[in-house]
Amino acid sequence: MPKHTNPLVVIAAYDNLCTFEFGCAFEVFGLSRPEMGAGWYRCMTAGVEPGPIRGAGGLLVSPDGGLELFEQADTVVIPGWRGPKTKAPRLFLEALQKAHANGTRLVSICGGAFVLAEAGLLAGRRATTHWHHAGKLAATYPDIDVEPHSLYTDEDDILTSAGSAAGLDLCIHVVRKDFGAKAANSVARRLVVAAHREGGQKQFIERPVAPHATTRLSVLLDMIRGNLAQRWTIQRMAQEASMSVRSLHRHIREATGAAPGEWLQKERLARARELLEETTLPISIIAANVGLGTATNFRNHFGAAMGLSPAAYRSKFRSAGIVQQSEHSARKLKGNPIPGPHPDFE
Repeated sequence: MPKHTNPLVVIAAYDNLCTFEFGCAFEVFGLSRPEMGAGWYRCMTAGVEPGPIRGAGGLLVSPDGGLELFEQADTVVIPGWRGPKTKAPRLFLEALQKAHANGTRLVSICGGAFVLAEAGLLAGRRATTHWHHAGKLAATYPDIDVEPHSLYTDEDDILTSAGSAAGLDLCIHVVRKDFGAKAANSVARRLVVAAHREGGQKQFIERPVAPHATTRLSVLLDMIRGNLAQRWTIQRMAQEASMSVRSLHRHIREATGAAPGEWLQKERLARARELLEETTLPISIIAANVGLGTATNFRNHFGAAMGLSPAAYRSKFRSAGIVQQSEHSARKLKGNPIPGPHPDFE
């Protein structure tokens, strides 16, 4: 549970600060967002060492305080680091260890994972960093399950991201965890970035997808998102995209970092989260409209993915001032429901 009514995010600042990564964290957590109402984040910066703090590009940073701020924080963000070979100050590491032991969530962007690793906080956990340094992280700390291709990893109380823009993805993911999909979408819209990219999505595509294939795939994915209640087998997907099944598998995995069935399941659950947050529709209707069949099947899949039942998720993230759905709206949203569980990829 947060330590404050308005969760406090503390962003670590250090000399030779990675200003882009710092900016990503501040843009998400530090800007005033009156449209979010009461309870939104407070944000402070903490200097992790004495002396002037200079950022890339000749910027000077005046932090709000020092390492003592970690004790008050709900979340501490480490926006990059000076380099994988540069050791972090001992007091910085100890402050992170103490904060984590007291229940503070830790978030690293790019090279910040090396600081968490040096503090011994990633042992036995999944983590990622910029692809260029992932091998170094794995070799230096073999007790970490390094995912070199992931955009970010979420271990609940410790989250790590790849380089640069992946930090934005992770920060928006944190907003989604704390305040739900509607709030995350609002922040993403203000930043003019994608509302949600899964952490398992690849950091980059090694082999470019042909332009005509990209267009056909984009049309297909949008078609599926707009018709989630329908049955989408891999054969139907391939036919709609005018591709072979093998090519479709390859292109979807390259574009999303997931196999077709995994991607489809994530899209269904993402839409289900939105309906739980923004409507009062019964669970059975939501289940049918996202293509997960019966309410029981939906509860099983949702609970396995989210760690919460649909009812518990709705109670936690339901939007303030939600408009009650009329029976007419409920019937309209039913569309063409699926009568029961229908695994598309058996």
